[in-house]
Amino acid sequence: MKRIILKAGEARRIVGGHPWVYDNEVAQILGPEGPATLEPGETADVESSGKTYLGRALVNPHSKIIARIYSPSKEGIDRGFFKRRIREALARRTGYDLYQESARIVFGEADFLPGLIIDRFVGWPLETVEASLSERPLSFAMVASALGPPRSWLSVQFLSYGMDSRRGDIVAALEEVLGKGPRPLGIPQGIIEKSSALFREREGLPLREGPIAGNIPPGGILLFENGFPFGVSFEQGQKTGYFLDQKENRRRLKPWIVPDARILDACSYTGGFGIHAARFGAASVYVADSDPEALHLAVKNAQLNGVADRIIPVEGDIFDLLRTYERHRMERFDLIILDPPAFAKTHSSLEGAFRGYKEINLRALKLLHKGGILVTCSCSQAVDEHRFKRIVAEAAQDAERRLVQLDFRYQAPDHPILVGYDESLYLKCGFYRVL
Repeated sequence: MKRIILKAGEARRIVGGHPWVYDNEVAQILGPEGPATLEPGETADVESSGKTYLGRALVNPHSKIIARIYSPSKEGIDRGFFKRRIREALARRTGYDLYQESARIVFGEADFLPGLIIDRFVGWPLETVEASLSERPLSFAMVASALGPPRSWLSVQFLSYGMDSRRGDIVAALEEVLGKGPRPLGIPQGIIEKSSALFREREGLPLREGPIAGNIPPGGILLFENGFPFGVSFEQGQKTGYFLDQKENRRRLKPWIVPDARILDACSYTGGFGIHAARFGAASVYVADSDPEALHLAVKNAQLNGVADRIIPVEGDIFDLLRTYERHRMERFDLIILDPPAFAKTHSSLEGAFRGYKEINLRALKLLHKGGILVTCSCSQAVDEHRFKRIVAEAAQDAERRLVQLDFRYQAPDHPILVGYDESLYLKCGFYRVL
């Protein structure tokens, strides 16, 4: 087994629980007979400069993250390893009824499977639902009664070289763990790979999407979130197809939806926040996004929820849209949701991200009535909570508005936050009232 020896002073972060070793932290690489080189995807042991053992890692010498620690012990990595890790990850989702609820069942490093993301979607083929049921809004009980128990599909991302090179073992382990055991969840109907993230390019891997097992419904599936139906398009959808991490934050909208409320759901994607707002009683909801396919599905989701008459789709860039509303004084809102894509994908892009977050928050604050609610989010892991709150405060100052923080939230618990690994706390969601 090869050994990665760190430079003096570089072990502290790893001892604190961070699983990454950067290439500039390495003093030397040793094999059984002296200096050695690393091969992409192999395993190696990580040691401090004083030869203290720190853990076993998957390595990639072509990445800035040269090693990703997956175990504190000298543990092998085979199909049995993946089965154990997946069972442990499922056991941690204690707050979810995985027979009926969609959830992220593996969250990379936070579940000790670095670079592996698995979302499990529970529902029915959307085209079958639409052909069989005409009543709106749809309920879970109604669909289950007509079509039987829900089925499941997996959407998987292999974001590191070590995981990508073990795709076969991972898929086999998933099917075995989910299909067997004392309380099997059921072998998935299909597994689709959605490995199109920037992380793969940094690993020297090609972007890749497409079915890898079973059958993927061409028209997508219907799932239920907080009791409300939503269509999910695996083939056209972003990331894994649907953003499960905002589930609880969408539910948190309810106390602040007042009668006759006018709402803007900016960067709406397929209408998650906006349709929740309409179901909670909002009179009109603008769902805005730059992706026409996402907006098309947002309109369909509004129909499935019986609120299509209160949903106004708006196609456009968030910056252009907010500038236009402000410049022409076209609209004023009681509640605005800002849920943009990650403006900062790396630390080198932080300054531009800070400017972008400040601008959209500044313009949104100018569009809110006095007493209105701003729900503002960042999914940039490089923008920490303290800095994000400062950006909101600076935007309020420039807009000459005072804010009261009503709540501040993070991603849903099926996306666990691992202490010592700050990158696992990526989603920030603030609720503010404008004075």
